[in-house]
Amino acid sequence: MRRTTSSSDSSLRPFVAGVAATIGARIVLRRALLLKLRRDVTRLNAGDYRPFLAGFADDAVLRFAPGEHRWAGDHRGKPAIDRFFRMFVAARLQGQIRDLWIGGPLWAMTIVARFDDRAEGPNGEQLYANRTAIVARTRWGRIVEQQDFYEDTVRMADFDRRLRELGIDAEPA
Repeated sequence: MRRTTSSSDSSLRPFVAGVAATIGARIVLRRALLLKLRRDVTRLNAGDYRPFLAGFADDAVLRFAPGEHRWAGDHRGKPAIDRFFRMFVAARLQGQIRDLWIGGPLWAMTIVARFDDRAEGPNGEQLYANRTAIVARTRWGRIVEQQDFYEDTVRMADFDRRLRELGIDAEPA
C-alpha cells in the first residue's frame, strides 16, 4: 500500500528543517564560544588579559562582587575594565570556565558562564578559591554589561587582605 503525503505534511517540512537548523546553529555557536573563551582564559592565566578586554564595548560596564576589596564596584568603560584586569593578573588569579549558556539573538545575546578561580601564595599555599556566575549582555558580539556573582564575597575581602600582606599592590604598574 502506497502512502500519500498530505499537503499539511509537506508544508511542515520547511518549518521542521528550519527549527533543526536553528538548534544546530545554537549548538555550534555555544561550542565555538566556549572554545574561544577557554582559550582566552588560558591566556588570562598566563598574564595576557587583552583577548578578554577586546571583547568589551568602549562604553561597557563590568559590575563586580560588592564588598570591601580592590575589585568591588562598577568598572565603567574600557580604561576602568583594563585596570580591573591588570589587578586580576597582578593577584595571580587563575580561572577556569566550567560551563556556558547562551540565549537571545546574535545582536543582543546573554551569556552565562560558571567560572571558578583560585590563587596561590609564593610558597604554593592556597590563598583563595571561589565559584562565580558571570552574566554578560552583548550587542553585536561585544560585551556591554557584565555582572559577576560570587558564591562567597567575604572570601574576596580576605584574599585582598592577604595580597596587601604579601605586598601585592591594588594598582599594578
